[in-house]
Amino acid sequence: MLIDLHNHSCLSPCGSLEMSPSRLVNEASAKGIGMLALTDHNAGDNLPAFDVCCRRKGIIPVYGLEVTGREEAHLLCLFGDLKTAVRFGYIIYENLMTIPNNPDRMGDQVIVDEDENILGELEKHLAGGAVDFSMEELIEMVHQREGLFIPAHIDRAAFSIKSQLGFLPENDYDAVEVMHKPCSFNAGRYFETTGSDAHYPANVGQRSFELDLKTPSFSGLVRALHSQK
Repeated sequence: MLIDLHNHSCLSPCGSLEMSPSRLVNEASAKGIGMLALTDHNAGDNLPAFDVCCRRKGIIPVYGLEVTGREEAHLLCLFGDLKTAVRFGYIIYENLMTIPNNPDRMGDQVIVDEDENILGELEKHLAGGAVDFSMEELIEMVHQREGLFIPAHIDRAAFSIKSQLGFLPENDYDAVEVMHKPCSFNAGRYFETTGSDAHYPANVGQRSFELDLKTPSFSGLVRALHSQK
């Protein structure tokens, strides 16, 4: 199955307003992606619309957030249950640093429904601050909710474990996401995924990866990733 576990919508201030959940899913469907995640920065308010759009197109949805932890590295927190992910998003947003968003300077943070109707905007700037949870605390929070924890773009020059810590600590990661294979930053024993980190329609599917799933579902993804360890 072709899988992409890292994508943004118009809720992320660094993303295009064109990137509604509907547009993201339509682009992914056209490129043959069978399992797709939405991972906006530090909030999950567009996940309900994403769920509807995925089901319309027959794509398996993965509900996620790209959380900025205390170390200021970006971390993918992924779930198979919509309600669990939305509630987790509320916890993350509540604990996010309070930096008021200025749409003119920082970008729009738009909540939409499955038909691209605007429902509202979030007031805290989603991409400029961190939550007061360490990476270890976030791993525990995600695993308590039967989710997957994957450090994002570990070999990138900014907002990565490489840039913030300089090394990859041993932890209970379910995988690590890399920008390039072979990875220039030693990932050790962890399975390496790639993700598009799409902020614009043209980016969707650029760094998807293939994985054999015995069961085409989130639980099947969990088992497949764990079997790679």
